[in-house]
Amino acid sequence: MATEFVKNAVGRLVPTTINGELVIPFQGVGKYQPTGRKYAPPIASCANFPSDGNKLVATLKEALQKAGLKDGMTISTHHHFRNGDLISNAIFDIAKELGVKNLRWFPSASFPCHEYLIRYLEDGTISHIEGSMNGQLGKFCTQGKMKKTAVLRSHGGRYQAVQDGEVKIDIAVIGASSADAFGNANGLNGPSASGLLGFALADSQYADKVIVVTDNLVPFPCYPWQIQGNYVDYTVKVDKVGIPEKIVSGTTEVTKSPDRLLIAELTARFCEEAGLIQDGFSFQAGAGGTALSIGNFFADIMRKKGIKAKFARGGSNKYLVDALEEGLIEFILDGQTFDLDGVRSMRDNANHVWTSPFTSYNYHGKGNFASMVDVVILGATEVDLNFNANVVSHSDGYLLHGIGGWQNCLFSKNVILPIPLFRDRIPVIKDEVTTICGPGELIDIIVTERGVAINPLRTDLIERMKGSGLPIKTIQQLKEEADAICGPSQKPNLADDVVAAIKWVDGTVIDVVRRVIE
Repeated sequence: MATEFVKNAVGRLVPTTINGELVIPFQGVGKYQPTGRKYAPPIASCANFPSDGNKLVATLKEALQKAGLKDGMTISTHHHFRNGDLISNAIFDIAKELGVKNLRWFPSASFPCHEYLIRYLEDGTISHIEGSMNGQLGKFCTQGKMKKTAVLRSHGGRYQAVQDGEVKIDIAVIGASSADAFGNANGLNGPSASGLLGFALADSQYADKVIVVTDNLVPFPCYPWQIQGNYVDYTVKVDKVGIPEKIVSGTTEVTKSPDRLLIAELTARFCEEAGLIQDGFSFQAGAGGTALSIGNFFADIMRKKGIKAKFARGGSNKYLVDALEEGLIEFILDGQTFDLDGVRSMRDNANHVWTSPFTSYNYHGKGNFASMVDVVILGATEVDLNFNANVVSHSDGYLLHGIGGWQNCLFSKNVILPIPLFRDRIPVIKDEVTTICGPGELIDIIVTERGVAINPLRTDLIERMKGSGLPIKTIQQLKEEADAICGPSQKPNLADDVVAAIKWVDGTVIDVVRRVIE
């Protein structure tokens, strides 16, 4: 039977079913109201577990067998080990050895090291991925080679999907840099320290079976515990759970590009002139080179004004830690830890607080931290004239990035996208983005090296910036400048068949990714 498509609230045609299951088209920001109750895993009994608390089994293979690994299951992993993850690939090596097929992989994110798993997508060990993909995995999906439709969610959307029962995890495998035999675990200690295990929290609480894998088994109790052993079925000691030099990944140095430094400076100057940087304000900036530069400019402004931020949302890194230790920031509310300075600070500083996608981002909760942030700095691959933005695909249509916490951060009070006007001679501002990941009504300011565009909905910011010395322009003017330099960008050559769905923070479908015709 042919898939039915309907037009959603941002005008995109999306399917009403994905992989045979009914889905809800995006209805508009705040319009979809969930019903029902949270999903709950099966009730367990202490009578079925060792009274001495020792849940240790000899190998990951034995743990997966005891957990009942079989065809069609959903296997979840987390990404705190980043490109140093050794566990995800090992899981599917074992599944292949056991002849298990048609598994759904549900990672919180993937990294280049997971390109290895394409062999298992090709042979049917893995049917599809529901989680952020990048690089070759994303390209494989966009080429239409995945056996089922992929689903991409934000970090908060992933927690929402598990909590709401949209995704039922059969087996969660949680890699930890330190754990005890009972299953208490953290990412703070040991040779593979990653800082935080917050992205595995929902997995531990809601999965039918939970396996903790570590290369640093410590006597009970492993404390502080970020994962509680009461949720854990089996623990496994391995020789190496992650590659330390690859756990710290991503850009952790400020940009040296003149254009990017100019964008960072314009962003900070805008925030200062608009009155967004005040005593007790809060902000979030990522670990990319431009974002780090903006954070440094913010620090300079705070020193000059003699003020401090109440909190900064992380990804933590050495620059944010330096600001905390200098007293420019009162708290770091950390979502993930990008370098060893962040790990050290989280371990030793009580004001460096670990958070989870539930506290920070889950839209189906009684509030979350994201909406309390005054200024958030995000990126985008494309923006259109309506301020809609794309973070997962490029102008050629290829799916090459994940959503991360990007969608969730759009609910902050002032959302700023510092982006170059063009990349590789291709304009970033389009008439219409290839893939809508976030609606323009939530995006407030676009900062480029050639000017700053304020969303017309933000009449308050437009009024405040009257008479500013900054190059304030309309988004149409910025697009015209880019087109004059590079020529108008061409639309990608896409087929009708859908290879991936983009979920909004409330679980509805905001857009789809279609197969690229090569």
